[in-house]
Amino acid sequence: MSEDAPGPSQNAPNVVPDPPVEPPLSKNAQKRQLKAERIAAQKVERRAREKAAKKEKAKIRAEKRAAGEEVDELQAPKPKKPRISGPDAKFGARIVVDLGFDDKMSDREIISLCSQLGYTYNSHRKAVQPFSSLLFTSLNGRTFTRLEGQSNAAYKRWAGTEWWTEGYERLWDRHQDNSVESTVMTCSERDMVVYLTADAEEELEELKTGDTYIIGGICDHNRYKNLCLNKAKAHKIRSARLPIGKYLANLPTRKVLTVNQVFDILVTWVETRDWEKALYAVMPKRKFQEGGKKVAGESRSDDGLREEQEQVGRSTEPEQLEGGDRTFGEMA
Repeated sequence: MSEDAPGPSQNAPNVVPDPPVEPPLSKNAQKRQLKAERIAAQKVERRAREKAAKKEKAKIRAEKRAAGEEVDELQAPKPKKPRISGPDAKFGARIVVDLGFDDKMSDREIISLCSQLGYTYNSHRKAVQPFSSLLFTSLNGRTFTRLEGQSNAAYKRWAGTEWWTEGYERLWDRHQDNSVESTVMTCSERDMVVYLTADAEEELEELKTGDTYIIGGICDHNRYKNLCLNKAKAHKIRSARLPIGKYLANLPTRKVLTVNQVFDILVTWVETRDWEKALYAVMPKRKFQEGGKKVAGESRSDDGLREEQEQVGRSTEPEQLEGGDRTFGEMA
């Protein structure tokens, strides 16, 4: 056999394997995919309409002012509050949202909680003097799945936040902190950690720099009693309740608040250093009505939805509910 004769391997054609064929989607999967695409398209169109309407309203107001006509200031956008700059730009306390209650909520409550987390971040982002850190702990289970599926895991792009799969115990347990990139101190002393719960005997008088305040991230419609208090006792940390009873003693309705409402009260206190102003600014106006009267035909879940709408000043998802155990205010 000649040395120049091609061998079998040289004559063999280059065979490119066919790409693996993905199994066809089931009818239900196809429907879900089409629905998701339709919702995404509608969202883009809705945002464009809202933006155009906003510009048109601003144009009309400007024309009225130029013509010397009276302008309804209630419809005008509120001016943005200037952020504090310099060394006091941030209030030196940490806020932790404990998400370690995934197994105690229904799917609808998980949806509501995730919406409340978004409102919490939005309030922190716009705060005159934000906290030094906004930390979410025990991110797992259905809460994690829900957040991952919202806007391509948008929560990962929330500036100034940190997310831990571990519990808040990592704050004082140095051995659990293996993260080199962590932007949050992890050596807090236990006596500087306060769990906010309505079942606590101690009433919160002020927020202190250097302290860590934990908000229970749960939407349970007040099913679980002493849940956060027992958790605080198990970890041997302090617990305290917001001074709702002291400043709003005549509040006629229940004092269950959403996660974002509690955060708003805290961040407003930082701005005003006045609990009464902070509470009145955040508490839904409906709660000051005798008996907490609802609009005709409104259900219990609608009640919570309207409450959250008052807080954020815009429409919310229809699945949203009123949330929270007795974590935040004083007992009703």
